[in-house]
Amino acid sequence: MARKSLQEMSGIASTIARSGSKTADRPVRANAPALGALQGSLAAIREIDPSLIDDWGPIDRLGEFTAVNPDEDDDSFESLKSSIQDGGQQVPILVRKSKTEGRYEAIYGRRRLKACRELKIKVRANVQDIDDVSALLAKGLENAARRNLSFYEKARFAEAIQTAGHDTATVKRVLNLSASGLSHLTKVTQNVPFEVGEMIGAAPKSGRPKWTALAEHFLAGKLTIEDATDLLQAVEPSVSSDDRLETLLKAAAKRGARQKDGVGETSPIDGVTIKSGSGSLTLSVRKTGSNADFAEWLDKNLTKIIKRSHAEFTAVNNKQNN
Repeated sequence: MARKSLQEMSGIASTIARSGSKTADRPVRANAPALGALQGSLAAIREIDPSLIDDWGPIDRLGEFTAVNPDEDDDSFESLKSSIQDGGQQVPILVRKSKTEGRYEAIYGRRRLKACRELKIKVRANVQDIDDVSALLAKGLENAARRNLSFYEKARFAEAIQTAGHDTATVKRVLNLSASGLSHLTKVTQNVPFEVGEMIGAAPKSGRPKWTALAEHFLAGKLTIEDATDLLQAVEPSVSSDDRLETLLKAAAKRGARQKDGVGETSPIDGVTIKSGSGSLTLSVRKTGSNADFAEWLDKNLTKIIKRSHAEFTAVNNKQNN
C-alpha cells in the first residue's frame, strides 16, 4: 500500500484531539492548525513493545534529548512519566512500519515513548502508512496541538529538516512559516555555533529578538565559541536556559568588536570558522556530524575554488587599474 500523501492527510490535529481524554500528558490547543483526519486512525491504535520502535526524523525539541544541559524540561518529563504510571497512557504516539520487518519508526511522541520504555510497559501507538514529508508535517502539527516549540527549537528543527534533504517549501509548510520567518531562523542557526546552542538550551521564554541579537554578536566578533563556552561553563547547572542566553547577551553588550591580538573570528555556518588577523586569514571546517559531507567536498574542491576566486579577483582589479 502506498504511503499517504500530503493531499490525503487532513486534520491530524483533530485526530490528536479526539484520540484520548484530556490529561496531564496532553494539553490541547483548540486553535491548532488542522489538515483533516487520518482515515482509520483510531482503528490503527495498537499496543507495541517500545523496544521494537526506533526514533525517526529530526529532533524537534531540546531538553531531555540534549546531551548537554539538564534543563527545566526534566521536571515536565517526570510529571509525564508519573501521569502515565498512575493513569495509563491516554494519548497514542504516531508510528509507521519500518523497512526492517517487525519494527516501527516513531514520528512523534518521543517523550511518551521514552516514558513507557523507562516504565517497562507497552506503548499505545497509532500505526499509519505515511511518507517522509507527511510525517514531518504531522510532527509539526502535533507540536502546534500540544506545546509550541521555542524560537530556537524551531530554528534547529528547520535546519534538521533541510539537512535531511527537504526543500525550503517543505520547511515552511511543516512549521507554518513565511519566507522572512524562515530567514530569521536560518540567521540564528548559521551564526550561533551549534555547541553554544546546545549549552544554552531551548530558552522557551526567549523569542526572535534575543536570538537574533546573539547571532549578530557572533557576526560582529563580540563573541567567539571559546568566549561563549567559557561563560556558559561558569554558570550553575540549575540556571534556566533563558537566563543562560541572557548571560551571553549581557557579556557581549559590554564588549566592542572582538579584536584580541588583532584577530577577528566568525562562524558563517555551523562547523566553519574563519579567523582574520593582521598577518593571516585561516579557515577551519569541522569534519564530523552534519558537516562531514560538506567538509569532504570542500577538501576536494578548495584548491579549485581558491584558484578560481583569485583569477576573478585579479581580472576585476586589472580592469580597475587600467
